[in-house]
Amino acid sequence: MTTQTGARLGAGESSMPRHHQLIVSLFGLYARNHGGALPVATIISLMQDVGVEPAGTRSSISRLKKRGIIDSVQVHGRNGYTLAESVLTTFAEGDERIFHPRRATPQDRWLLATFTVPETKRNIRHKIRSALIRMGFGSVVPGLWIAPEHARDAALAYFTRHGLNEYFEFFLAEHIGGAEIQRNIGSWWDLASLDELYSEFLAENLGRLETWTSRLTDEPDARLDAQAFAEYLILITQWRRLPYSDPGLPAEYLPENWNALKAEQLFKDLHSLLAPLASRHADSVIQAQAG
Repeated sequence: MTTQTGARLGAGESSMPRHHQLIVSLFGLYARNHGGALPVATIISLMQDVGVEPAGTRSSISRLKKRGIIDSVQVHGRNGYTLAESVLTTFAEGDERIFHPRRATPQDRWLLATFTVPETKRNIRHKIRSALIRMGFGSVVPGLWIAPEHARDAALAYFTRHGLNEYFEFFLAEHIGGAEIQRNIGSWWDLASLDELYSEFLAENLGRLETWTSRLTDEPDARLDAQAFAEYLILITQWRRLPYSDPGLPAEYLPENWNALKAEQLFKDLHSLLAPLASRHADSVIQAQAG
């Protein structure tokens, strides 16, 4: 499991995500509330609030278009972009996983997945393995993957949507005996790497929570809203990969002092503080550009 964070900064400061990742978050958070599309000028303006120069934004937009994530459209008679139809479902599913991550209980069943791909289609085998890892599956033995039952609907929908379901067999199972399952969790998933990602998130954002708790006022403040927007966009971009890497294992099976639980609470607290201010700023910029 690898990270894509930039240089380490002090507590409360943020490792700047890549520009195209920020634009994806921008569309996911705000474009869908405004007809799904944003003019290029609006994207550039909002990205400047995060400290990204127009040239960097244009380059990232071009990259996202080539990857089929966004499509060119006309917005109020101007050049703009909208999320590609092929990724809208993925974004909708992502909302639940990012903002309401699920954690299994010891009583829940397990989802088992096994697949068979001919040797002549090795590229499909790699695609399937990558997708399983992104959805939080762990590898029991070669050819057998496991995840908590709550991954079922998303996994079945993904592999059906991408025409890969024919290679799979899925089963729901209960652990009824043998070795204690806690012993094997650490070999099925790379918990150490995942815990390190959560630890980094905590180190970078604990100071941010203290700062914003003291800065909030009852009166609207446009400058504060703009700052909240910039920090919230970075926060979401940092956070959204973590629920996808985390299988949502029962807390009872996890190592002591598991950082995910503290990180989840920190994200919820920051989301509650920053989201309303960030939305107010984004909405004002989008509406002003539309006018």
